[in-house]
Amino acid sequence: MRITAAVAREKERPFSVEELELEGPRAGEVLVRVVATGMCHTDLICRDQWYPVPLPCVLGHEGAGVVEEVGEGVTKVEPGDRVVLTFASCGKCATCLRGKPSYCLNFFALNFGGARLDGSSPISADGASVHGHFFGQSSFATHALATERNVVKVPGDAPLEILGPLGCGVQTGAGAVLNTLHPEAGSSIVVFGTGAVGLSAIMAARIAGCTTIVGVDVRPGRLELARELGATHALNGAETDAVKAVKEITGGGADFSLETTAVPAVLRQAIDALGPLGTCGVIGAARLGTEAAFDMNDVLVPGKTIRGIVEGDSVPDVFIPRLVKLHAQGRFPLDRLVRFYDLGDINEAARDAEEGGAVKPVLRVGRG
Repeated sequence: MRITAAVAREKERPFSVEELELEGPRAGEVLVRVVATGMCHTDLICRDQWYPVPLPCVLGHEGAGVVEEVGEGVTKVEPGDRVVLTFASCGKCATCLRGKPSYCLNFFALNFGGARLDGSSPISADGASVHGHFFGQSSFATHALATERNVVKVPGDAPLEILGPLGCGVQTGAGAVLNTLHPEAGSSIVVFGTGAVGLSAIMAARIAGCTTIVGVDVRPGRLELARELGATHALNGAETDAVKAVKEITGGGADFSLETTAVPAVLRQAIDALGPLGTCGVIGAARLGTEAAFDMNDVLVPGKTIRGIVEGDSVPDVFIPRLVKLHAQGRFPLDRLVRFYDLGDINEAARDAEEGGAVKPVLRVGRG
């Protein structure tokens, strides 16, 4: 079938919106008409080749839409179902079988390989293959071909226009708090970086009952929004010694910290800001090969933990519907993060994301 999609053809170059050809679903696959799709930091770093995703490629991995067709053997969804698209996993390896699909042994191949595991891509242009299957979806397009494992059914009245980001960035931040750190009511947390991931973590920390929630950023507007969404304190890292301030606020150091910026110096701050037995969650996706330093004795003696977190340790079929319910109850105001763009304006959306003009760009693609 003919689709319209945004293609990343060259490193660090603008997306081009093109007419392409998309295959129908094979066994286990699901064809989704995309209503809207979020733009994530990961889309941009893959366009820029921080991760070696083969180009040309249709990126996009926070899609939401309506099922149009299912392949042989699919029973989880049927045509007409409304779904959120999330990351891909094999479902067969040891970590998937343990209920940890975001640590799938095939995670990189399935999500960043630009093809199915058999090496084929469902997308082409004038007979020439274009890499697809990005995060098992490639949703910067009017239609996406996903798999039964990475579609999550949502209620018929769910607002698809804003739900796509639940598939990656939002579940990453919220899940880091609710699924990984499990803060007790009354505990303290500091979030370094108040973009979409960090703000999702702040909203989740409020839901969890944290009574000291510190947001750290260098953009005053982001810090103001962090306060509105649940932060009890907001620190401008360009003007304040954030580590010293956090220790003063918490009386010795935070119980938990999250690093969302992928800046090594900020990771050091996130570790240093912890109190005894504190845990630092590492979320920010850095260029491959990036290294960071910390004081080994400052980790050893206070018993600190540094923990990498992928996709918020989420089991998407369980966690995403929970976030949808929390949003419906007004307890997780995801809509406060979103700014809409048309698919044809994808390069404007990318520029605003990089320059801080938009917290979470969402591309409107079709009708809900």
